[in-house]
Amino acid sequence: MPYNSQYGQKIQAESTQGDGKTFDQLRQECLQKGKLFEDPDFPAVDTSLFYSQTVPVNFEWKRPKEICKDPQFIAGGATRTDICQGQLGDCWLLAAIASLTMYDDTLKRVVPHDQDFGRNYAGIFHFQFWQHNKWLDVVVDDRLPCVRNNLVFVHSADNTEFWSALLEKAYAKLNSSYEALKGGSTMEAMQDFSGGVGEMYETKNPPTNLFTILKKAVERGSMLGCSIDITSSAESEAQTSTGLVKGHAYSITGVEEVNCRGSTVQLVRVRNPWGQVEWNGRWSDNSREWNGVDSADKNRLLNNALEDGEFWMEFEDFKANFDKAEICNLTPDALVDDGKKKWEVNLFEGSWIRGTTAGGCRNYIDTFWTNPQFKIRLKDPDEGDRLCSVMVALMQKNRRRLRKEGLDMETIGFAIYEASNDEDQQGKDFFRYNGSKYRSRAYINMREVSERFRLPPGNYLLVPTTFQPHHEADFLIRLFSENKAAAIEMGNTIQADLPDPPVPNPPEEETDEEKGLRRLFEQIAGSDMAISATELQQVLNAVLSRRKEVKFDGLSISTCHSIINLMDVDSTGMLEFEEFKVFWDKLKKWIMLFLSFDTDRSGRMSAYELRSALNAAGMQLNNKVLQLLGLRFMDANFDIDFEDYLTCIVRLENMFRVFQAFDKQKKGEIGLNMHQFLFLSMNV
Repeated sequence: MPYNSQYGQKIQAESTQGDGKTFDQLRQECLQKGKLFEDPDFPAVDTSLFYSQTVPVNFEWKRPKEICKDPQFIAGGATRTDICQGQLGDCWLLAAIASLTMYDDTLKRVVPHDQDFGRNYAGIFHFQFWQHNKWLDVVVDDRLPCVRNNLVFVHSADNTEFWSALLEKAYAKLNSSYEALKGGSTMEAMQDFSGGVGEMYETKNPPTNLFTILKKAVERGSMLGCSIDITSSAESEAQTSTGLVKGHAYSITGVEEVNCRGSTVQLVRVRNPWGQVEWNGRWSDNSREWNGVDSADKNRLLNNALEDGEFWMEFEDFKANFDKAEICNLTPDALVDDGKKKWEVNLFEGSWIRGTTAGGCRNYIDTFWTNPQFKIRLKDPDEGDRLCSVMVALMQKNRRRLRKEGLDMETIGFAIYEASNDEDQQGKDFFRYNGSKYRSRAYINMREVSERFRLPPGNYLLVPTTFQPHHEADFLIRLFSENKAAAIEMGNTIQADLPDPPVPNPPEEETDEEKGLRRLFEQIAGSDMAISATELQQVLNAVLSRRKEVKFDGLSISTCHSIINLMDVDSTGMLEFEEFKVFWDKLKKWIMLFLSFDTDRSGRMSAYELRSALNAAGMQLNNKVLQLLGLRFMDANFDIDFEDYLTCIVRLENMFRVFQAFDKQKKGEIGLNMHQFLFLSMNV
């Protein structure tokens, strides 16, 4: 059972199988039936391999017992040499698996050891991964893609051992196909193996204490990776004269200081997941630098150096040759050097939805303010300090799984502003006149962006964004602080301030405008002195079509029914003069509101401005409801025409007034039976 160190409690991994059955249930069923498991959720077919190309050769799906005589799940312990890359560009994943083998507790959580090819073998295996603050149990059958009896993808140096190949298959299933694993950041997989918190350092522009950071990270059980950037796709996996490979993910497996002829030398041990091709410069396996090291240290560090893809480098050579170093702190507790202090965690999930909350970065001021906003209140500084240690980690969800739909990682980042005590969503003017105090170092198309900060106590506003507006994605924010921090999502209130309309003047006291309106009403209403939905539609279309500043194709009869439902106090299904007059006053205000938010005078209002327009009309909604309204009423250009705006505002006021009528004790909640629910929902 995985241990959730973030919250100090053991948590049960959730089954991901389509039928909801657990690994134990499925294995027991297979044993009782005497059949080997065949996974219906990830079948042995070409689409499980590739989604954008045909299979290049004829693969055969074979079980380990068809590949070799005496297969083993794990032979002689899971080690780094069990991971050799196959015909798939997932070196980033394999570098993370290599790091995983160094941490026994973490390994046993990801690769449960309650499975083998012995008495309980049923062709079924399972692995556990962390995804978006949940541990998931992923089941696979053991049919593996082969060519001429050899595994095509990940394999062990020992061809009778299969844990690494089955782990890769489970991770491919989690992400929908093997092809989805092409290209990535080692950090991504390390987090999925641990639920940890990532940090990335540029080795060409490192902090002065980078060696100490790496050394402490290794000592406290963090997982580490490194890579060399490429400037074009032609450089991908190109080998340099020093034996290093560009655009390739390596794992960092050791950080040491040794004495060499009276001087201290800083060394970093790196592993190539290919299981071969090593650095051939200073401090490589057979270099003369080792002759100056005490024989005990030399034997301990080299450990009978083999051509196994693992090698030592001097730290200065490491910085000069690699571009990025990634650290995955296995627990938030490991973020502090002494490991004694528990970090406080706040977690939020949200979405960027086009038209409502996908506002883009600060370059797009007209929409930036509509991004989700989170208020952080830091009250107590760190012990013995005047500042508060905070780490913000912003993660986009499920992007690798969505690749087959043409979607990939969004470019994401965040900004932090000093905030007031106001509990409402900040509007455009706040961001126009206030600059951010802190921000992520860059917008980048990685799954997670994280930064550490040292902030004075106070109120802060965190705004996570995609770089471009209108780009949709789901996200997770984890906020770690040394002392408890209060954190809430802004703009989460739903309420309405809808005062009763003024009582119309009696006929003898009517103004000239009211007398003109009465004449119009009598002309439309006819002998029954009441206006039906059809008559209302005719008059509104005639009046509004003369207003060239609003764009609409005519009001629908449905919108006119909603207007009558809102204004029909005596439930006749028609509008009498007093009801018509109140509506006309509302309509004038709604038109002025629409025009004030049609900033480009296009006759349409930006969907991003809907929140402000509704607030001005007395209705405050949260992001989720606004997202629904945006999807319902905006067009392909994220605009709302006048008819949809009017329909939206009328129906909302209708629903608010009905709710308030039922909520007599003003608790913000009501109970409805089926008859009431159907009557109300159909009547709005």
